[in-house]
Amino acid sequence: MPFPVQSDALRPGQLLARGVSRHLLGLDFVSVEEFVPARGLRVDVIALGPKSEIWVVECKSSRADFTSDHKWESYLPWCDRFFWAVDADFPTEILPDETGLILADGYDAEVMRLGPETKLASARRRAVVQKFARHSARRLQAMRDPDSGWV
Repeated sequence: MPFPVQSDALRPGQLLARGVSRHLLGLDFVSVEEFVPARGLRVDVIALGPKSEIWVVECKSSRADFTSDHKWESYLPWCDRFFWAVDADFPTEILPDETGLILADGYDAEVMRLGPETKLASARRRAVVQKFARHSARRLQAMRDPDSGWV
């Protein structure tokens, strides 16, 4: 994806992810969008906090988008907290109560409910943080050198 990206080129879920990432930065969390913690899984946003806490945020732009997501519980073993990010028009009553909730738009977000904290085992945390760092560095490399062969 070329940088910077115009807002009108982003899909609704990507706009939510952008607002979430901006908000998380204000909480001292750095984030990566479309991160693959393990084969067959791709989270919308993964965030790394100042004490190595790991949050996963799934962005849902509609009821249909949410009801078609059958993998979200597979993301729980890869984070300390799990959140849904939705816009103000989303029917939040359909979201599981035992998960976090973030209201977002393309510019900002607000954490409405923290999901329960389930601390990762130290070996899993170390592996996720290392993968996060390598993934971030590769994205920077692709920005500096689009012909580097990594997207």
